[in-house]
Amino acid sequence: MKEFTVILSSINDVKNFVNIVTKYDFEIDLTSGRYVVDAKSIMGIFSLDLTKPIKVEAHSDDCDKLLEELAPYIQK
Repeated sequence: MKEFTVILSSINDVKNFVNIVTKYDFEIDLTSGRYVVDAKSIMGIFSLDLTKPIKVEAHSDDCDKLLEELAPYIQK
């Protein structure tokens, strides 16, 4: 499992993020505070507080390609 933090600051960011993560077979969760949602659910993402960084948990050890595609959203 890999963990990293992303910033999704606009509706287009959320749409692009969901389009990227839906290509992958493994589970990906987003955590904000005490809420955990499926990263492939656009409605779930909009239920989170998008003004703060969001923790991503990718339930796979082979997610290098995912990290490359999400690079613009990953908080440094």
